[in-house]
Amino acid sequence: MGTALIALVLLAVTGAALGVIIGLAGKFFAVKTDPRIEQVTEMLPGANCGGCGRAGCADFAKALCAGEAAPAACPASSPEAVEQIAAFLGISAGGGEKKVAVVLCGGDKTHAGQAAHYNGVSDCVSASLIGGGAKGCTFGCLGLASCVRACPFNAIELVNGLAIVHNEICTGCGNCVDKCPRKLIKLVPKTSEVHVYCSSPEKGPTKKKVCSAACIGCRKCAKNAEEGQVEMQGFLARVNYNNPPSAGLVEATGCPTGCLRTPEEHYRQETATQEVA
Repeated sequence: MGTALIALVLLAVTGAALGVIIGLAGKFFAVKTDPRIEQVTEMLPGANCGGCGRAGCADFAKALCAGEAAPAACPASSPEAVEQIAAFLGISAGGGEKKVAVVLCGGDKTHAGQAAHYNGVSDCVSASLIGGGAKGCTFGCLGLASCVRACPFNAIELVNGLAIVHNEICTGCGNCVDKCPRKLIKLVPKTSEVHVYCSSPEKGPTKKKVCSAACIGCRKCAKNAEEGQVEMQGFLARVNYNNPPSAGLVEATGCPTGCLRTPEEHYRQETATQEVA
């Protein structure tokens, strides 16, 4: 009995000593956390899209509380949520023009010719690695929906083999930009009224052989726009999004291939083409 009692006493003393040591160590090495982080995280949309440049909403909340970011840097937050966070933290909301994604290609199944039949993995990156994909235009949308699957907000739709962004849903998080192997997707100001839906730098006759909706470099849009609104990059017209033209440029130009469109007209035409096809 004596030996057993001694063992129990030693065990109790050792346990108590270890508990004290662990408690002191926990207190000594404890990392202080800002209690506001959890509250700010709850104010954020929770999409974890990475559009703010952080690992997720919790990481962004940490940066906000540390004064390393502005609430407006979250592309998925509503203006009301941004103001709420700014008021809670007592900081400026920050700002900048709201951006959305645009797929600069009009080469749908009706207008773009096929160079081969692709029967591999339904992924744009995989298809681009096999002979550059099935389309005759090696600069156009591959139409295998990699960007559609990458969008956490369901803002991209595949219409007639062409990815189209819905501006009213897009938050400008940029996930789709990274997924496109052709680099066709750009983040542009949401107020932009006109786009050139083509990204091929080839000469006009070469483009026309593979896509009837390509920009042929006729310069009509550049001539009809105000100075600096449309720039020619070789044989490709590009909208200057720092000085964008109004929607009236589409009618004034009368683009011979129809690659100069407003986002609304682009969607209408593509859905109409799909219905007929």
